[in-house]
Amino acid sequence: MKLLFDLFPVILFFAAFKLGDIYLATGIAILASIAQIGWLKIARRPVEPMQWAGLVIIVVFGGLTLILRDETFIKWKPTVLYVSLAAALAVSRWVFGRNLIEKLMGAQIQLPPAIWSRINLAWVVFFAGMGALNLWVAYTFSTDVWVNFKLFGTMGLTIAFVIAQALYMSRFAQDKAP
Repeated sequence: MKLLFDLFPVILFFAAFKLGDIYLATGIAILASIAQIGWLKIARRPVEPMQWAGLVIIVVFGGLTLILRDETFIKWKPTVLYVSLAAALAVSRWVFGRNLIEKLMGAQIQLPPAIWSRINLAWVVFFAGMGALNLWVAYTFSTDVWVNFKLFGTMGLTIAFVIAQALYMSRFAQDKAP
C-alpha cells in the first residue's frame, strides 16, 4: 500500500498525460502531491523529508512548466530529485561522516561498516546515473516516450537495483545479537 501511495502522483501524471497533454498531467501531479501531503497531515502521520522535497520540486518545476508553457521544466524534475538524493547521500557520508543508508536500514540488517559504505556509494552512483539517464531520454526521445520511461523505465530500473542490492547485502548479513 505504501508503494502505491508513494506512486500516486506519478500514476495520476501518467494517466492524465494519456488522456490529455503534458500540461494537464503536470497540473494533476502538482495537485496529487499536495493532496498526498495534506492527507498525511490530516491523518497525523509523519511526512518524510523526501516527501517534502518531492513536493517542493514538483511545485517549482511543475509550476514553471505551467506558467511558461514549457515542458522542459517538468522533464528536469526527476533529474533534480535524483541528483538531490545522490548529493544528500554523498555529503552526509563524506562531509558529515554519517551513512544515511545504514541509518535507514541498520535496524533491519546488520552489515560490516565497509559494506554499508559500498551500498551508500552504489546508491549515490545509481541516483546520479538515473538523473543523467532521465535527461538523455528527455532530450533524445518524444515526450510520450519520456512519460512512459518516467513510470515504467525508472520503476523497473529501481526494482532491479533494489533486488541486486538485497542479493549483495545477503552475502554479508550478520545475525543480530539478542
